[in-house]
Amino acid sequence: MAIERVGVVGCGLMGSGIAETCARAGYQVVVRELSADLLARGLARIDASLGRAVERGKLDAASARAARERIRGTVDLADLRESDLVIEAVVELMAEKKAVFSELDRLCPPHTLFASNTSSLSITEMAAATGRPERVVGMHFFNPVPVMPLVEVVRGLRTAEETVEAAKAFAATLGKRVVVVKDTPGFIVNLLLVPYLLDAVRALELGVASRDDIDTAVTLGLNHPMGPLTLLDFVGLDTTYYIAQAMYEEFKDPRYAPPPLLKRMVLAGYLGRKTGRGFYEYEPPPGGTG
Repeated sequence: MAIERVGVVGCGLMGSGIAETCARAGYQVVVRELSADLLARGLARIDASLGRAVERGKLDAASARAARERIRGTVDLADLRESDLVIEAVVELMAEKKAVFSELDRLCPPHTLFASNTSSLSITEMAAATGRPERVVGMHFFNPVPVMPLVEVVRGLRTAEETVEAAKAFAATLGKRVVVVKDTPGFIVNLLLVPYLLDAVRALELGVASRDDIDTAVTLGLNHPMGPLTLLDFVGLDTTYYIAQAMYEEFKDPRYAPPPLLKRMVLAGYLGRKTGRGFYEYEPPPGGTG
């Protein structure tokens, strides 16, 4: 089926990046947030990202303006009813995602495909909240979405093959490489990444080494582009915490249990770059938190 109109639910770090990437690829995009304030922050984040792309020579000014004109913001989920594809990018909590998909199922015509940007939760469970489980698929993008080249396409137990193929073809039009994954917590990337990140927090918690020395050891000793604590700040401590909780609930494996330090930092609001403070301190980004 032809996808021309894309809906995005959520205009936070991931949702804004997905909306921008779709618009840059020529799609008409409607992005929905819960409030006018959150929407304004998300759209400001898109404006700043497009501006950086122009400054770095990745996009010309005319193309940036055209992409921005393809994006319309709303606080009303009903405004997504004409979408051919709706990508959900709300908080990583199953109850929230199921509520979104249940309402979308009521609003959208039968041809609309539903995708979740979840990084760990069950596509099969989300799909069960709809009357079209065969048309629900996972599309896990990576932050920052306009830059990162990978999408994990996740096949739920009832996802139709044509839905998987449509998701793969759509991701390719965005310039992304696709890997197809079965519906298991963490998929490929987070299944391998999360225990590593949690072990770095435990090492800091146990006093194995300082924050800076842990990150330096990984960047220089393992040739990683950034250390695990820097990466946690980039991903978002709350996002990692929710992913770890979901994986621990599924596997009951202590490797996935969030360390107490991570939980305390999330409760304190130290979420990383998006709030200006995590394991490191930063200037708050354009558009603020969300």
